[in-house]
Amino acid sequence: MTVESVRSETPAAGPRVPNRAGGALPLLGHGWQLVRDPLAFMSRLRDHGDVVRLKLGPKTLYAVTTPALTGVLALSNDFIIAGPLWESLEGLLGKEGVATANGPLHRRQRRTIQPAFRLDAIPAYGPVMEEEAHALTERWKAGETIDCTSESFRVAVRIAARCLLRGDYMDERAERLCVALATVFRGMYRRMVVPLGPLYRLPLPANREFNRALADLHLLVDEIIAERRASGQRPDDLLTALLEAKDDNGKPIGEQEIHDQVVAILTPGSETVASTIMWLLHMLAEHPEHADKVRDEVEAVTGGRPVAFQDVRSLRHTNNVVVEAMRLHPAVWILTRRAVRETELGGFRIPAGADLVYSPYAIQRDARSYERNLEFDPDRWLPDRVKDIPKHAMSPFSTGNRKCPSDHFSMAQLTLITAALARKFRFEQVAGSNARTRVGITLRPYDLLLRPVPR
Repeated sequence: MTVESVRSETPAAGPRVPNRAGGALPLLGHGWQLVRDPLAFMSRLRDHGDVVRLKLGPKTLYAVTTPALTGVLALSNDFIIAGPLWESLEGLLGKEGVATANGPLHRRQRRTIQPAFRLDAIPAYGPVMEEEAHALTERWKAGETIDCTSESFRVAVRIAARCLLRGDYMDERAERLCVALATVFRGMYRRMVVPLGPLYRLPLPANREFNRALADLHLLVDEIIAERRASGQRPDDLLTALLEAKDDNGKPIGEQEIHDQVVAILTPGSETVASTIMWLLHMLAEHPEHADKVRDEVEAVTGGRPVAFQDVRSLRHTNNVVVEAMRLHPAVWILTRRAVRETELGGFRIPAGADLVYSPYAIQRDARSYERNLEFDPDRWLPDRVKDIPKHAMSPFSTGNRKCPSDHFSMAQLTLITAALARKFRFEQVAGSNARTRVGITLRPYDLLLRPVPR
């Protein structure tokens, strides 16, 4: 369904009221379009304004469509983390984790976790990242079919757990997390775009499946915390920092905050990294010329030895492959904010308490920002070309005080995993593989199945 522009409802002088998107249905508003084909819907909105009004049920949202205004949204104190996305995530992340907190609580939590993600702290995680990346190359056998969903979750969870929680969380827990997250994130997306309230509490099969998956996620986190406490160990990791953290009054932080912080470490981080690994595998299979170029670069840097963490900064084309995969297939494709006061954004009036939404997917694929915008072109990130890309047109880890603290951690493991796999294998799609985009709170392939072929 197309988006229709309507005439501004205020005089030309002063802030304008944004145009309204067409096609809203009674009760559901634009929720139906966001369920049926959300990526296409969000990608069309810029044609009809820098800011566009949407309806989700009875609520009015403001969709922000340009790179510059998404930068303002991320950096301005007029907007906070809130809105339909974060409300839908509260059942998973809680209200006391760094992902959902605002103000002084958020600043204190950032101070607690930031040391674990400082640039000078990342090399200490190198041996674990190397071990897990090379374990994939040893576990995957030539000619066998690889279930990329479970394998990607397994390596993402194991790296996060072993580096940040110093726990030996083996495959069984990674599998539980993989299955539960897939169910929970699909259910949360439905709850965000189709706000049917009490209907989600009815004992319907989909609701029961969602509730079971959510309960298993929280049980998994309780197990991790309980095991650490029972062990009496205090390794230098993020979980120890949380267990020893103090609030603003000098007292230990509460159990709920510890729980919510561990959830934030294990779930959204693992989900987004795992989704990106899946897209990288798909890109290596779809674009063997770039897979070969990665292999050649790795060989030139390592001289034939196994790729190591210390090589990551020298693997420039490999890094560009990772960035380009994240541009075309961002794991986090939709974000929301809330206006804390009446304000103006790009010349448009935004009421106090209004919710705003923007799509990194739409921003990062916009032909106004990228030449040959839908092509997979890692070389667009070379120094002589990247200067032509508008500011904020590529912000995979967000920006400002909400920038993901694990950006360097994530890029290091993604680059290392890509290098290790491309050095040893080429990848072929197999019958039954479905690489179409599965839309939930995050984006990932429906059911990516690949066959590794030794080089």
